[in-house]
Amino acid sequence: MIIKSEAKQTTITKKVSLTGVGLHTGKEVVINFLPAESNYGYKFRRLDLEGLPMINADASLVTNTQRGTCLENNGVTIQTCEHVLAALVGLEIDNVIIELSTSEPPIMDGSSKYFVEALELAGIKQLEACREVFVVKDVISYVDDESGSEITIIPSNEYQITTMVDFGTKILGTQNATLQHLSNFKNDISDSRTFSFLHELESLLEQGLIKGGDLNNAIVYVDKPLSNETMERLKKAFNKETISVTSNGILDNLTLHYPNEAARHKLLDVIGDLSLAGMRIQGKVIANKPGHYVNTQFAKKLSKIIKIERRNNVPIVDLNQTPVMDVNAIMDMLPHRPPFLFVDKVYELSPNHVIGCKNVTMNETFFQGHFPGSPVMPGVLIIEAMAQTGGILVLNTVSDPENYLTFFMKMDKVKFKQKVVPGDTLIFNCSLITPIRRGICHMQGYAYANGKLCAEAELMAQISKVK
Repeated sequence: MIIKSEAKQTTITKKVSLTGVGLHTGKEVVINFLPAESNYGYKFRRLDLEGLPMINADASLVTNTQRGTCLENNGVTIQTCEHVLAALVGLEIDNVIIELSTSEPPIMDGSSKYFVEALELAGIKQLEACREVFVVKDVISYVDDESGSEITIIPSNEYQITTMVDFGTKILGTQNATLQHLSNFKNDISDSRTFSFLHELESLLEQGLIKGGDLNNAIVYVDKPLSNETMERLKKAFNKETISVTSNGILDNLTLHYPNEAARHKLLDVIGDLSLAGMRIQGKVIANKPGHYVNTQFAKKLSKIIKIERRNNVPIVDLNQTPVMDVNAIMDMLPHRPPFLFVDKVYELSPNHVIGCKNVTMNETFFQGHFPGSPVMPGVLIIEAMAQTGGILVLNTVSDPENYLTFFMKMDKVKFKQKVVPGDTLIFNCSLITPIRRGICHMQGYAYANGKLCAEAELMAQISKVK
């Protein structure tokens, strides 16, 4: 179930930057965090590519989960994004632009610690819009039969995560970690570093990966005898004169932050990967043997459920309440007039969304010629009514809307689900997909009747001043 909580959305107060090295590319990279508007979410911007392309932090864009979560869209790639996303979720920051000078964020020390510190330095501020939260009401699970990994989420009063890992080695054995409150992320989870086993490290070196690896940004557990040949290769790879194994089986001289640091880092990864579902989550996650593949598959499953919930999330509107705008106020804003004015009242209007209604009566002129024996409202007029409702949203951004006209540029993903007949009351809910820029509005529209979704569409419109 999707609810609108009383808590306000957040962003950062100013731009903040970090510089480091990409784990797999070995390239120096600059990462900038910039403030964003309400309902913006998390988006990455590639500064090194022509046109400065953007890519959403979206589970549907996951293409690779080998040693990290990789996003790709139209040839634009973002690698190992999970540590950055975990920091944003852990600090309860909802909207941020993440700029990168190459394809992956800097690895830093292999945790989220430095991203958390930078974001806190930038400061966190509230926005006007309230947060939407996906509240888990039923048990949802995903099982990967090949690996035996499983993630389940159950109802809870807040977002909680437990990870249970069994690495099948004497060095680590079985570990678990739990985050009871998201507010504990900074102190209990954020500094947990990524890790690898020696046999994995050798394979990655052979594949030409982890070019940015260093013994200070990844814990290496020695799960096999360290031969002289392997020792020499590691010295060369990490530019070290000496390599040693400590008494607790860790390569070189790193000191663990926690006995269960590996399980805590797996929890960190779960937080980052599940953010790709695209919405705040209220529920308890139980992850057994989690990894980026199973994490992101579960995020995709959650994302699909959320999209279905959003489509079917009929706005609760008291039709007897005093509207925000009656038909006279609507005609003061819109140039449409009967019989081509299809919005009777507006019940909610914010910078990001609008909810309006139309009472469909037998006296509508279109019923005279559209199946008069079995009157059905034409689908194109349902979309037109939705578009007029969206027009109120975009015209509300100017001080003199009566001097503007709204021209629709594009309609996409139009679907009709239910018939609309005389006596129905149509409820329209339009919300921004992206912020309004230069008078161009990109919105998602839904139309409901009798408690059911009857039509949906993505709409793009531009307002133009009357000459």
